[in-house]
Amino acid sequence: MASPSSKARSSQASSTQPSQTAPKPVPLVFNAPKRGMPPRHLADLDAQERRDAVKELGLPAFRADQLARHYYGRLEADVAQMTDLPASARENVGQALFPTLLSPVKHLACDGGDTRKTLWKAHDGTLLESVLMRYPDRATLCISSQAGCGMACPFCATGQAGLDRNLSTAEIVDQVRSAAADLRDGEVAGGPGRLSNIVFMGMGEPLANYKRVVAAVRRITSPAPEGFGLSQRSVTVSTVGLAPAIRKLADEGLSVTLAVSLHTPDDELRDTLVPVNNRWSVAEVLEAARYYADKTGRRVSIEYALIRDVNDQPWRADMLGKKLRKALGPLVHVNLIPLNPTPGSKWDASPKDVEREFVRRVQEQGVSCTVRDTRGQEIAAACGQLAAEN
Repeated sequence: MASPSSKARSSQASSTQPSQTAPKPVPLVFNAPKRGMPPRHLADLDAQERRDAVKELGLPAFRADQLARHYYGRLEADVAQMTDLPASARENVGQALFPTLLSPVKHLACDGGDTRKTLWKAHDGTLLESVLMRYPDRATLCISSQAGCGMACPFCATGQAGLDRNLSTAEIVDQVRSAAADLRDGEVAGGPGRLSNIVFMGMGEPLANYKRVVAAVRRITSPAPEGFGLSQRSVTVSTVGLAPAIRKLADEGLSVTLAVSLHTPDDELRDTLVPVNNRWSVAEVLEAARYYADKTGRRVSIEYALIRDVNDQPWRADMLGKKLRKALGPLVHVNLIPLNPTPGSKWDASPKDVEREFVRRVQEQGVSCTVRDTRGQEIAAACGQLAAEN
């Protein structure tokens, strides 16, 4: 693990490139407090643990597979609807394996109903969010992996709020089950549909809740009765750049897309925008990303929130393209994100002409670069905004 004192930092900008004055770094929180973790749920358990759990309830082993097929295959979490389960066993099974994890506080919709944000309340009152986005060819769910976030990025509503706690595997997975069921049942504008894509880009730093996130990915992508059966290639796991965890994820044998929230190519500014950079520099993050690309054969997505007069300078676009081309070659794509500013924030989105020039200059370096479709600005869809309001 590299510390700021051990990292050799070379000057990234010439005398003609304006430097940024960094405020005092905000402490990072990698380990969430253990208080408030929910009771055990079926989605927390692997196949053997499910068999052990039904045995504890005095039920035959085949009930484990039966319950899993209800949850993952039929998207059912209400034991009252599991009519092939003996009526005498349903109450005990419900209490032991299907506690209510998340209750919807509100749904907010926009974009003609194609975008729906849900504010959830966990059993301990913790608030978290998910966003369902329908497109002509797919339906994508953006899910949270933590309640709050300890990464302290100053332009992010969740980062400003700080970290409350990690979510359990089942709390992560149940966001997916709920959205998939609502789509199937036509409870979302546009009629019945199928959930096709999952992005871990909601509240929290997924790789700071590593074990539970990887378990959730396996539940999401395994075929029933082990999971929902979505393609691993349709799942994106984002990170602000926890380099050792990126390497660890590369060795998991998964083929999910890795998205690295870089936001600037130079260490001087990134120390401010993404404080974890004080532990793992841009070079270290890109080396880990290259390791991931080499191990999985998957193209890495570089997330870049374009912020007016902060990280949108032409020279930064040139530097970004050059560094990515050198580090990742063709195995990289830049996903430029027009900033969705939070209320009262000093941060604002870059003008469209600046955005277009930034894209052009990155592409000129031979690196693929596109602008992300913006959704949900009128419903506080930037992660953390809705929870902060409530």
